Amino acid sequence: MDDDLATSAPRNAADALTAQRTSLGMELGSTRIKLCLISDDDPSLVLAVGSHDWENSFVDQLWTYSLEEVWSGIQAAHTALLDDAEQRHGVRPSGYGAIGVSAMMHGYLAFDANGELLVPFRTWRNTTTGVAAEELSELFGVNIPLRWSIAHLHQAVVDDEAHVPQIDFITTLAGYVHWKLTGRKVLGVGDASGMFPIDSSTKDYDAELLARYDVLVAEKRPELKLADILPEVLVAGQAAGELSLAGAALLDPTGALQAGAVLCAPEGDAGTGMVATRSVAPRTGNVSAGTSIFAMVVLERPLENVHHELDLVTTPAGDPVAMVHCNNGASELAAWAGLFGRFASAANVPLDNDQVFDALFREALTGDADAGGLLAYNYLAGEPITGLNEGRPLVVRAPDSTFTLANFVRAQLYGVFGTLALGMRVLDGEGVALDQMFAHGGMFRTAGVAQRFLAGALDSPVSVAATASEGGAWGIAVLASFVSAAESGVDLDVYLNERVFGDAEFATVAPNSADVAGFAAWLERYRDGLAVESAAVDALPLKGSVD
Repeated sequence: MDDDLATSAPRNAADALTAQRTSLGMELGSTRIKLCLISDDDPSLVLAVGSHDWENSFVDQLWTYSLEEVWSGIQAAHTALLDDAEQRHGVRPSGYGAIGVSAMMHGYLAFDANGELLVPFRTWRNTTTGVAAEELSELFGVNIPLRWSIAHLHQAVVDDEAHVPQIDFITTLAGYVHWKLTGRKVLGVGDASGMFPIDSSTKDYDAELLARYDVLVAEKRPELKLADILPEVLVAGQAAGELSLAGAALLDPTGALQAGAVLCAPEGDAGTGMVATRSVAPRTGNVSAGTSIFAMVVLERPLENVHHELDLVTTPAGDPVAMVHCNNGASELAAWAGLFGRFASAANVPLDNDQVFDALFREALTGDADAGGLLAYNYLAGEPITGLNEGRPLVVRAPDSTFTLANFVRAQLYGVFGTLALGMRVLDGEGVALDQMFAHGGMFRTAGVAQRFLAGALDSPVSVAATASEGGAWGIAVLASFVSAAESGVDLDVYLNERVFGDAEFATVAPNSADVAGFAAWLERYRDGLAVESAAVDALPLKGSVD
């Protein structure tokens, strides 16, 4: 898909690159760092792309990435983007008009007054914050998920971790990268809403809840004033600093990259997914599928009840959103595809990754609507929505299940959507109205398959655009390009509809009645089978874990 997007560039691409009428988006996802360069003359089109694969590490029972990996990965992806631009257009960019940084939301990066990292980066994937999340949810009267930054901070307070008195600043991964590129400790409101609850009327942290937290920890940690250590909150369209000389050297150690590009507010992957799918207005929503999978639904009104399955976050413009976030997405599906790809190679019929996925996905279309009674749990990590602190990937079948390749792959695809569907049914119970649901992520590259099954799982039409597989990096590039447009008072939704998606084509799949009924039956069996998943966690401890 990278090549397909880049070859759609306008004829004046070389002029845009030379004149720096471009916006660079970078997104640090769970398994890949992606960079995307667009023309400000037409933000819907891509000029060049670059990427670098990476993977989290499980160290001392925590999921993490080293900061050294962050910068080596960004530099590798940036070099690949420069090479791609030069190959396609004969111009090697020496600077950009605007830049945006996005990354996986939530998690915990804590620094001291000297800017030194106090403890290794704790990612969204960690589920060790149960005590803190429960206490804060009760205190605030809103759901505080395990992965939120405030849950990580408070768990460190509860556990009397030695680094807490030294904390000067906490942020997310996107906020960290932006800080190092510009010197500014800021965060886009969407990413900030995964750190601490946001008041949508002020588009800032909820002042009353900040005060409640300070009171909560006043006796144990009187020096801890939450407002002083959180990033400043900005909304889409606000300039958030310029690329410094030091920041340019971090992106391009050769010294060829010029400083001075304007940066937009750093955003989380949820916010960039909303932009990439034109889902920032009420009654619109999107599903983003990667290492995790989540749905974002822009609300018309507040929810009536608190639900542990739902986060309350915001769009990049600060409007309220209900989020169904599942820790486990398409990674287990990809592992099985890798196994089948290796089998093909061993049989002397080598296939590339896209061919493997295409063959398996097409086979799934011939399976039974309920996957023949097969269940697949994609739980590589814990899954808070279903109450599991750890995960064990499983395939479960009964002797009377119809065990075919088609049903096996269909069960794996259903498994990607299973926990998400449980959360979306909670939203249905709240009477949340939804006119359009968009989807993006690599699993939608095989046209019409995962999209069809998602439509059946949600019983709702699902639309996919041509940018579906590279949505995040492209989305933050669009937010970077929006900074100049916002100066003239243009609204983000208007900008997306008129300037970015005006001529866009979306492939829409309506739910198939047999798929809807089959998935509903599968989901009931999946819900019952969670007892098997829980038993597997208890019976099969991870290597190196301590009883």
